[in-house]
Amino acid sequence: MAHLAAASASTPPPPNPSYEEGATHSPPPPMESSRGKVVVVMGATGAGKSRLAVDLAAHFAGVEVVNADSMQVYRGLDVLTNKVPLHEQNGLSSPLLSSLCSHSLLFFPLRQIGIRLSSTMPLCVFPGVPHHLLSVIDPSVEFTCRDFRDHAVPIIQDVLDRGGLPVIVGGTNFYIQALVSPFLIDDTVQDMQQCTSSNDLDEMCLANDDDDDEGSRYERLKQIDPVAALRIHPNNHRKIKRYLELYATTGTLPSLLFQGEAAKNWGQPLHSRFDCCFLWVDADLHVLDSYVNQRVDCMMDAGLLDEVCDIYDPNAFYTQGLRQAIGVREFDEFFRLYLTRKQLDENKTASSTTISNIHDDQFKSLLIEAVSELKANTRRLVRRQRRRLHRLNKDFGWNLHHIDATEAFHCTTGDSWHKKVVEPCVDIVKRFLSGNATSTGVKASNVSASPGISSKELWVQYICEPCNNRVLRGAHEWEQHKQGRGHRKRVQKLKQRIE
Repeated sequence: MAHLAAASASTPPPPNPSYEEGATHSPPPPMESSRGKVVVVMGATGAGKSRLAVDLAAHFAGVEVVNADSMQVYRGLDVLTNKVPLHEQNGLSSPLLSSLCSHSLLFFPLRQIGIRLSSTMPLCVFPGVPHHLLSVIDPSVEFTCRDFRDHAVPIIQDVLDRGGLPVIVGGTNFYIQALVSPFLIDDTVQDMQQCTSSNDLDEMCLANDDDDDEGSRYERLKQIDPVAALRIHPNNHRKIKRYLELYATTGTLPSLLFQGEAAKNWGQPLHSRFDCCFLWVDADLHVLDSYVNQRVDCMMDAGLLDEVCDIYDPNAFYTQGLRQAIGVREFDEFFRLYLTRKQLDENKTASSTTISNIHDDQFKSLLIEAVSELKANTRRLVRRQRRRLHRLNKDFGWNLHHIDATEAFHCTTGDSWHKKVVEPCVDIVKRFLSGNATSTGVKASNVSASPGISSKELWVQYICEPCNNRVLRGAHEWEQHKQGRGHRKRVQKLKQRIE
């Protein structure tokens, strides 16, 4: 029912000592005794990370939030990317908010364009928590893990120097890993570029790159470096482009960067420049799915469509900057038809078509389809984030304190969230700050577990034929996929057809 993809290429190439020994990665971390203490709130989309960070500020002095969400760093799409409202970022007070907080519980997240009341997701607002790296990057530029690290480290250090408590919050686990792990591919690339005498791009790699479709780029990567192609998913267009650029500018196969010392360091929390306490806010998958669906509906009511329309460009790519956000590409067909119809109407009459006055069945059908796809893609993101967190905890030695918020989602009062989520996290952070907690960032039992995974498991792809030739990376993802309900149903139907 499944087969290995390009098994002959799945064996990693031998390490190349010519660049391993001379490479310098991220700046060396300080000694253990001088490391500043940092709280890291992790979790899947919709689990309540931002909410918990704000709540922690009510219990610890000097809390300042550092955003680690790859889309919230960009300016724009505040509704779609679910940014923390301004009154919570900067301490802006409001008589209306004070009145509401004293009589009711606010729907989370609050929106700059309106306040919604609901009993399904209560929030006790604690105003005045400074937020960093939120809406600061131009939406058209690429913001890599290295960029995040280089921006975040000085901010975190400044908060520590002022006696504050940095709380890193976000669902982009690779951003957080960039702060924790001593190895970043971008560091190695820069070192290699500085040693390269030629600035010419490899013609085979990037010639007419802007004219190529995304599928042809992956095929080109398979030709250049089949081992690296196995390491990433065919739909991971941003990383495919990154690998091609790496080969073009350095002449080195991307797969060689993940050998030797690089493979040993990849994903490890050892030697982090900060002493980290990891809080993992989680909930049952069906609960997160339900909440994600509800949140998309609320976003649509709050102006999501107008936001996306403002940045829509039919000629733009969806692989760079803010347009990568889930919820932009999904509305492409809808806006293509909308803009075409709007242009025709403007040529015929003085009045023009607007989103608010659309009553055409074709428009409605495309809109319903786009919203459905947005919900489905967000649910898939939740699954990817949770899988990644499980792997960081189990395979890479990250000591993630797992907090189950399922009951808080079901409960209609704020007490449940406080008792089930806030209080346990406050206790964990107190022990961490006092030095009474067991090892915070690293699990001693797992620190030697990941090199085998880096150098062996991740170099194999599995293709599931019953699931429309879905590509799965590594034995871990394959085993998780086989346990899924959808896979088991398809396999059963296939067996019935054969019989």
